[in-house]
Amino acid sequence: MKITIEELLKAGVHFGHKTERWNPKMKPYIFAARNDIYIIDLLKTMEQLKKAHEKIKNIVANGGEVLYVGTKKQAKDIIKQEAESSESYFISERWLGGLLTNFSTVKKTIERLKDYEKKMTTGGFKNLTKKEITGKEREIEKLTRMFGGIKNMERLPEAIFIVDTKKHKIAIHEANLMGVPVIALVDTNSDPDSVAVPIPGNDDAIKSIEIVTQVISAAVSEGRLMRKEISIANENARTARKQDENGFSEEVVIEDAEAKSERIKKTTRRVE
Repeated sequence: MKITIEELLKAGVHFGHKTERWNPKMKPYIFAARNDIYIIDLLKTMEQLKKAHEKIKNIVANGGEVLYVGTKKQAKDIIKQEAESSESYFISERWLGGLLTNFSTVKKTIERLKDYEKKMTTGGFKNLTKKEITGKEREIEKLTRMFGGIKNMERLPEAIFIVDTKKHKIAIHEANLMGVPVIALVDTNSDPDSVAVPIPGNDDAIKSIEIVTQVISAAVSEGRLMRKEISIANENARTARKQDENGFSEEVVIEDAEAKSERIKKTTRRVE
């Protein structure tokens, strides 16, 4: 996905927070202050977007998966939509403490959700009362809301994309503890040093969140395509090696047969 400075400008990516609410560590990414509002340097935003795009593309190309995280009102629908469009995992409701650091326990809850869903469709709850079934339906609804976006996540993600680092400090802390790189949309009131690739930009405006998240999704999709191409290339290489090995093996057999034939001839001559 190619974007321009003009598109970022139109989306309002350059609008930061009020000057009274800022993190000094964001100074390298700030262009100026206008009417008590910091203006983000969109050249720096473009630079960081390219880094984020390249990093995520390579991670996915090598078999990795990305977890999208954004639970604020302006971000949740975009996060869900973009994650689903790129066949990725997402958290759009609430970050659950221990999701990364205690993933084995989280997986048990997810397995319970899957079990309930299966029983609901196969008649596994047919012996329950109507009230009990209603209770199970409500629990499925609740678990789906909380875990639906990671229901098929069998292992820790290889990267996490976050909208609003200030709101998701716990998620970032867990990711750092587990060695999972974080790529994030970082506003002027946040700490860019807490993530691997900070993308300076407005994390409150819907259009800003959308355009940045679309770049991430494009990177994931490109990575998946590269992964497929790598897989095909590897399969072709394996096939070629196998053919070479078979060819070499057949050649050895032929040589052995000729040698054996020659020995038979010599033996025959000696007997004669």
